[in-house]
Amino acid sequence: MSIPEIVREIITRNRSIYDCMKMDLINYTALAVKIQPEIEKILGNSVNLNTVVVAIKRYADSFEIKDEVREESVLKNARLALTDGIMDIKFSVKDSNEIDPMIILDKFSKVTNNYDFFRLSDSFRFLTEDMDDIRQIFSNVSKNNEMFSTGLAKIRISIPNSQNQSDVVSYVAEVLHTNGVELVNAFFSQDSITIILNERDSSRAYDILHSDIMRT
Repeated sequence: MSIPEIVREIITRNRSIYDCMKMDLINYTALAVKIQPEIEKILGNSVNLNTVVVAIKRYADSFEIKDEVREESVLKNARLALTDGIMDIKFSVKDSNEIDPMIILDKFSKVTNNYDFFRLSDSFRFLTEDMDDIRQIFSNVSKNNEMFSTGLAKIRISIPNSQNQSDVVSYVAEVLHTNGVELVNAFFSQDSITIILNERDSSRAYDILHSDIMRT
């Protein structure tokens, strides 16, 4: 990922920072100082503070451009798929010495094909159905119950290749936030975006996004 892409992802996932930037109430240099360590951790090397400031300013400027072209939905031609009863399983890269992701993936395939696997900078994430067989796989290798987050749902958003994924996530987060629904997390793959919500909000979130698509 490039520095601008990382900056957009960090800001998008932090609702308070995102809202302050939308209202032009944030100091770019102060924000750059705050998120610089996280960017360096993701990239694995040092980053010039001014480079981060420039990336933040460009992202902030993009809000004005989006407001001018809002007549056409960012979700135009997107496809949605909702799955309830999802469990988020997270373990750190450090723990992967004891939990081989490839072995886990092989065991998953024997239980269910309905799962997502994401490799992040500091962790591995599985999104899968909340099933006893899945829990058993991890109980055999770890006693850490905090790795499980339950009561979740996912909406997979398949978008045209021409769309910028970070722009789509920020747009989706804004549309849902405006309607009182907050994202729990968001993950990127090559051809889609997966947003995670509390299960109680999933049907309403799906209806909101579907309506946005249909109005284009």
